[in-house]
Amino acid sequence: MTRMLDPAFVRAQFPAFEEASLKGQAFFENAGGSYTCRPVIERLTRFYTERKVQPYAPYAASKLGGEEMDEARTRLAAMLGVGEDELSFGPSTTQNTYVLAQAFRQWMREGEAIVVTNQDHEANSGPWRRLAEEGIEVREWTVDPETGHLPLEGLEALLDEKVRLVCFPHCSNIVGEINPVVEITARAHAAGAFVCVDGVSYAPHGFPNVGHMGPDIYLFSSYKTYGPHQGVMVMRRELAQLLPNQGHWFNAGSLIKKFTPAGPDHAQVAACAGMADYIDALAAHHGITGAPSDRCTGVHDLMRAHETALLQPLLDDLKARNSVRLIGPSEATRKAPTVAVELPGPGEAAAAELARHGIMTGGGDFYGSRPLQAMGVDLEKGVLRLSFVHYTTEEEIDQLREALDVVL
Repeated sequence: MTRMLDPAFVRAQFPAFEEASLKGQAFFENAGGSYTCRPVIERLTRFYTERKVQPYAPYAASKLGGEEMDEARTRLAAMLGVGEDELSFGPSTTQNTYVLAQAFRQWMREGEAIVVTNQDHEANSGPWRRLAEEGIEVREWTVDPETGHLPLEGLEALLDEKVRLVCFPHCSNIVGEINPVVEITARAHAAGAFVCVDGVSYAPHGFPNVGHMGPDIYLFSSYKTYGPHQGVMVMRRELAQLLPNQGHWFNAGSLIKKFTPAGPDHAQVAACAGMADYIDALAAHHGITGAPSDRCTGVHDLMRAHETALLQPLLDDLKARNSVRLIGPSEATRKAPTVAVELPGPGEAAAAELARHGIMTGGGDFYGSRPLQAMGVDLEKGVLRLSFVHYTTEEEIDQLREALDVVL
C-alpha cells in the first residue's frame, strides 16, 4: 500500500498554523529555520516551569530534568541508527564544527590534507579551511560552474594517502542537489579518510539513517527540524575515541561531553525529545511501525514523496521563465525543496515584493558565497530563495506561483 502524507494532521501539530498573525502568510524560508512542533514547545514549557534546576541531582525535579535530557539523546540516536554515546548536542552546528576543527587541528600532522567543497554553507567550509594556517593542506572539491553539481570524479582526483578528512554537504543550502552520501563516504573510506557530512539542509526533509549511510560525522540543526535552537552532532565511536578532548579535562572519558566545551542548554536539550514525539506521532497516524529507525525512515519517505510532488511544478515554472536562472537540478527527485534563483535584480528586493502577496521568504547569499561565486552570481544581488518542507500545502505552492507571476 502506498501511503500519502496527511497535511491536515501534520499542520495540526504546529501552533504556528493556528496563529492569527500568520493567517494567509505562506512560509517559504524554511531553509533558514522551520516552525516548531507542538511536542517541542510543550516539553520546553514544562522544563522551564517544572524542571528548571540543575539536573542529575538526587531530588525529584532534578532527576526528572536529567531523565528528559537523556531521553532526547536516546531517542534521537535510535531514530538515526547510531549509538547513544555517538550523539551529542551543542549550541549550534557552526559552533560544533569549530570545535571539531580544533580537535582535528591537534590530531593531524603538518602536511596532511583535508578536502572541502565550494558547494557548502560557510559553517562547513570556513572552520576547516582555517586549518591551512596550521600547516594542514586544504584541497577544494569544486562544483560545476553551470549547474552547481559536485562531480565524483573531482573528488577522486583529490584523494590520496595524505587525506585524513573529507567534508561535504548532504545537500547545499543554495544548490539543493542531494549528494550521494553513501557513495562519497565509501570512496573516502577506501582512501583511508574520515568523512564529515553537513546535514543541516537535508535533515528538515526527513531524518536520515546515519548508521546505514556510514559517515563518521553527521551534523544538523534542530531549529530547522521543528525543534529548539541546538546543533546535533553524530560522531562515530571509533573517531571520537581518536580525537583529543575539547571539553573539561575531567570529561575526557565521556564521548557525549568531550566535544562540547560549554555546559549544555538543559531545557533545549530536553525539548529535543519533542522531535522524536513528532516523528512517532506521524508514524502512528500513517500506520508506520517497527524499530525507531524504521519508523523514522518511513516518515522520511512520506515527507520526501509529499515534497517532491509539490516541488516539480514549481521547478517547471521557474525553468520556463527566461528572466530567471534556476540554480541546481530541475528534477525534484534529485533536489531538496530549497530553490535558489538568480534574478536580474537583487533577490532581497524580490522577497520584499513577494511579502506584499503573503509570501514569507528571503534574498541574499545565505552564507553560501562560495557556491554563488563559483557559479558567477553577483554577491551584491544574491539570489531569491524559496524553501519549503512537508507541512507546506499545494494551496501554498499555488499562492507562491501566482505571486511569482506578478513579481517576476
